Formats: sequence, structure tokens, C-alpha cells
Amino acid sequence: MAHVTINKSNLKQQRERLKLYERFLPSLELKKQQLLTEHKRAREQLAESEREAARLEQSLAGLYELLGGTRIDLRGLVRVESVELGIENVVGARLPVIREIRIVKTDYSTLAKPFWVDTLVERLEQACRQRIQQQVREERLRRLAVQARRITQRVNLFQKVLIPSAREQIKRIQIGLSEQERSAVIRSKLAKSRHR
Repeated sequence: MAHVTINKSNLKQQRERLKLYERFLPSLELKKQQLLTEHKRAREQLAESEREAARLEQSLAGLYELLGGTRIDLRGLVRVESVELGIENVVGARLPVIREIRIVKTDYSTLAKPFWVDTLVERLEQACRQRIQQQVREERLRRLAVQARRITQRVNLFQKVLIPSAREQIKRIQIGLSEQERSAVIRSKLAKSRHR
């Protein structure tokens, strides 16, 4: 532990630090709770997105047999033109949010293509949207995890290091000051006894 200067001004300084730490700790704990709640919500949304992807995959299973036996060129039917992302501030964490997804469907002749191509195009568009949404949710979850870890470290720093250290410093200074007072009283009594 560092050397502690034993005087009243340092005692006052340590008490002010302790008050400051104790005043900030509840707000940090509240932020930690809010971030953990958001993290849990983001995990649930990601799990729902993964379930939706599985449902979509299963709905496409019937079309796979048709796709395997065809020689029709199906490339480029659906293409993601652009994805516009924004930033959302959630409890101090800057998280991505989807503003707009533009998907372009290539025009094709309904007479030249089989009937199931319409269903395929619709499902491919859903799959593109769902995949982009899942990627954004994964990034949100990653960023929330980083923020939750940081705030937990700060709370632990205050709870386990700064506040106990400040209390220990105050205690040491108070003991030192009381010892100085006692020794001053003893010195004055000795000085009085010598003058008699």
C-alpha cells in the first residue's frame, strides 16, 4: 500500500473521495442492470432470429427437389441492393439498427419459368432480409456483451478496490492522528513536569 500522509487535509480529501465513490456506485450498478437486461433481450432476439432461419430453411426444403432437377438459370433473381444502418444509443452503448433494406428482384417471364419460381423468389427475399437482420442482431449482442463486461469491471473496481481502499486510508489517517494527539498530550505533560 502507498505511503499515507497523516494530516487533517489528507483525511478530508479521502473522505471526499469516499463520498464521491459511494455516490457514483449506485448509478453504475443501475447501468450494469440495464445493460444486462438489454443483453438478455438481445440474446432472446437472436435466438428467435435463429428459429426463424430454421423455419425458413424448412419451408425451402420442398423446393430443393425441384431445384435439383432443373436446368433453368436461377442466378440473380434476388439481389440485395443496399442496407441502411443507423445507430441506436441504448444505455450508453451505440448499437446498430436496420433503417432500410433494399432488395431488387430481377424481372423474369412467368411463362418461361416454372410456377414454383415465384415462391422461390419470395422465399429468397425473406431469407436475405432474415440473414441481414440476424447479422445485425449478432453485432448488437457482441457490442452489448463488451459494454456489460466494461461496466461490470467498473462496478467491481468501485466495490472491491476504490471504496475499501479509501476506507482503509481514512482508518489509517484517523489512527495516526489520534496517536499524534496522544503523543502531543504526553509531551506537554512531560514538559510541564520538567518546569516544576
